[in-house]
Amino acid sequence: MNTCDAHPNIIQWASESIKIPYKNPLSGMQSVYIPDFFVVYMDKNGRTHAELIEIKPMSQSLMEQAKTRKDKLSVALNTAKWMAADAWSRRYKIKFRVMTENQLYRQHK
Repeated sequence: MNTCDAHPNIIQWASESIKIPYKNPLSGMQSVYIPDFFVVYMDKNGRTHAELIEIKPMSQSLMEQAKTRKDKLSVALNTAKWMAADAWSRRYKIKFRVMTENQLYRQHK
């Protein structure tokens, strides 16, 4: 994550540093979800923002994009994780975002 280390607007970041409890819909058991990144940054107006960011392929993010049974199970599991992360983030007044290859590799025109 050299980009995060070198970017002047990123105040701090961490990888897989937060644990969020959730109920696994496939097993019915309590489990722990660990989002990919926690980032604190300053916007162009000088305001500070904090975000939890998960990076997943589109096939594991949206049921419409899931082609295999494995991908469909991944979407179901990820949805439960992301609902827990969204609730956790709202409680701490930070944003939760899922990014796919569409956002990561988007071409700017």
